[in-house]
Amino acid sequence: MSFAPSPSPSSSSSPSSPSPVSPRPLGTDAPATCEVPHFAPVRVRGGRGQLGRLVRHRRRAVAAGLAVTAAALVAAGPREADRARGHPVSEPVRQHRTVERVSAPVRIADGETVRLLRPGDRVDVIAAEETPTGGEARVVARGARVTKVPEPVDFAGESGALVVLSVPRSTAAGLAGASATARLAVTLC
Repeated sequence: MSFAPSPSPSSSSSPSSPSPVSPRPLGTDAPATCEVPHFAPVRVRGGRGQLGRLVRHRRRAVAAGLAVTAAALVAAGPREADRARGHPVSEPVRQHRTVERVSAPVRIADGETVRLLRPGDRVDVIAAEETPTGGEARVVARGARVTKVPEPVDFAGESGALVVLSVPRSTAAGLAGASATARLAVTLC
């Protein structure tokens, strides 16, 4: 396939045929550049006075802002009968209380059950009392947290295994009393 050169517009002999528009090189169709005329710099009148006024009034503006913020906090704060209005809400002063939870070592009758326990487990402690009329069981502690499971020590005369529980002080007294009169068992919660 060969291409023949097209006739140039000047060699065209027919005046009725339109002449094709030839593309111009890039950038030649942009307008001519002109210089920016020289002018005096723009000056703001009273600039120093406004800055001084702003500095003088800044303290007043900050004080007014703080007053509005304090009023908004008082208006939006919780309302309590025993608290005076206008005082910020804060944590109540903590009073030294007696220890609420104590560690109580408890001997469980079934040593194999204790081997299933891990620190952090929650257990119910059940006291099974043997009476002449039959066995009665009662829950001595509910949801006690296991804090430690000591390694079993083999003694010929002892049965069961020891476990350390974190319980309220009143429950610890009940556990100590129940272990003296009944066999203790645990159930996992």
